[in-house]
Amino acid sequence: MLDVIQINTSELQLGMYVSGLDRPWLEVPFPVQGFRIESPEDILRIQKYCQYVFVDSTKTVLAGPGLKRKAPSRPRKTNQQIFRGRKLKAYADSTTWGEEFPKARAAVDTLMETVDNIFEQVSRGGALDVVKVKQSVDPMIDSISRNPDACIWLARMKQQDTYTYQHSVGASIWAVALGRQLGLPKPDLRSLAIGGLLFDIGKLRVNPELLGATRSLTDEEFTALRGHVALGVEMITESGLMNKDVLDMVTYHHERHDGSGYPNGLSGDTIPVFARIAAIVDCYDAITSHRSYARGIAPSVAIKKLYEWRDIDFQAELVEEFIQSVGIYPAGTLVELSSGEVAVVVAEYRTRRLRPKVMVLLDADKKPSAEVKMIDLLTDKSAPDGKLLEITSSLEPEAYGIDMTAIKL
Repeated sequence: MLDVIQINTSELQLGMYVSGLDRPWLEVPFPVQGFRIESPEDILRIQKYCQYVFVDSTKTVLAGPGLKRKAPSRPRKTNQQIFRGRKLKAYADSTTWGEEFPKARAAVDTLMETVDNIFEQVSRGGALDVVKVKQSVDPMIDSISRNPDACIWLARMKQQDTYTYQHSVGASIWAVALGRQLGLPKPDLRSLAIGGLLFDIGKLRVNPELLGATRSLTDEEFTALRGHVALGVEMITESGLMNKDVLDMVTYHHERHDGSGYPNGLSGDTIPVFARIAAIVDCYDAITSHRSYARGIAPSVAIKKLYEWRDIDFQAELVEEFIQSVGIYPAGTLVELSSGEVAVVVAEYRTRRLRPKVMVLLDADKKPSAEVKMIDLLTDKSAPDGKLLEITSSLEPEAYGIDMTAIKL
């Protein structure tokens, strides 16, 4: 018998232990570590937000088989159909990882410093400085346009950091990387960058206790937390920023493809396309980052989850393009090789998804490598014993005690 069983919420019973949901935990007022159903009210609240859940039979009183929610099938759309009226272009890498990394580091450092100052000012009741926001994103956009590898590496490294506003910077980088993959021109990449930075700015005016709560929120508290959307729209409007795509990202980044999101319960193509992008990058950055109430999951695991949520929470075509933009093993992913060595993915993970360049951190005995060792899995196909050298699995952040923030290039 399976330990974890997927069941329809209409079949929930007291004593069941809910270990997983049909949507990201961030979209519901439940503790992310799982919980036991203790009252009929708990069942009603779960049914309010979910169609099916996963029940852990090892921690439950009773468990049973269930039904799987399936996304409806529909004809696939091309990027040009999705972005009607916009002229798309094909990007090609114009720099190597080594050439781009110092430029990307300078761009991201400047972006983080500027955003830190701007958000601190806003959190103290000051106005949002839109001019500085616009100026701060351009170097990052230029770097990703030339070669996104380095910026994505830096975004991944900073997810393990304690930087206060890292989620905003990460979402901005992921959004631009996806926009590049889609072929959007620079003005649109700038809108994505700014929208990624600002779509959660309303949280600066929300009670911090609610943002980091590890307990279940009451309906009133969850409503207050969701109120960050309206607060963000108000702050953006007061700043004088009138870019419709940015406003769409702020207003609708919690809407979901199947209509289960908020604030308006929009679905499918009624959700503005830039908001659909915002929803994907918001979710990806959140579940792969360390938060006060949950550890980040491995990027490859997050990619699989996004794929499972196609045409349920997020538009399938955009999810698939996002996967293309970051790869199966995004830069910064810890992986174990068939040699037993532990490495971190460095570059060319987009065009060579299963055989990227990696930097070895631990030897086969899981001891720190004596020297920096780069392996190009496309050309270095054999381990010292002559067997095939390949990635066997991705690892959780900080596996084997590795401090990702301490990695220097």
